Amino acid sequence: MPTYDYKCSACSHSFELFQHIKENPVKKCPACGKLKVERVIGAGGAVIFKGSGFYQTDYRSEEYKSKAKKEAEPVKSEKSETKATEKK
Repeated sequence: MPTYDYKCSACSHSFELFQHIKENPVKKCPACGKLKVERVIGAGGAVIFKGSGFYQTDYRSEEYKSKAKKEAEPVKSEKSETKATEKK
C-alpha cells in the first residue's frame, strides 16, 4: 500500500497517510478539522527495484551465456600459461 502526502489549504498542515490504492482521498484535516485537505504529489511514489531481473544482462539467452563463457576461458588459460613460463 502506498503512502500519500496531504496538505490542508486552511491551516497549511501537511501529513502523510498510508492508504490502500483504491481508497478515496482524505478530505478532513486532522489538525483543524476543516474539509480543506488535498492530496499532493510526493517523493514517496517512486518505484524501488530490488533483486534480480531489472538489468538487460539478467535476461540473456543460454546460447549467449555459453558463448561468453567460451570467449572468457582462453584469456584465463593464457594468463596461467604466461605465469608458468615466467616461473621456469
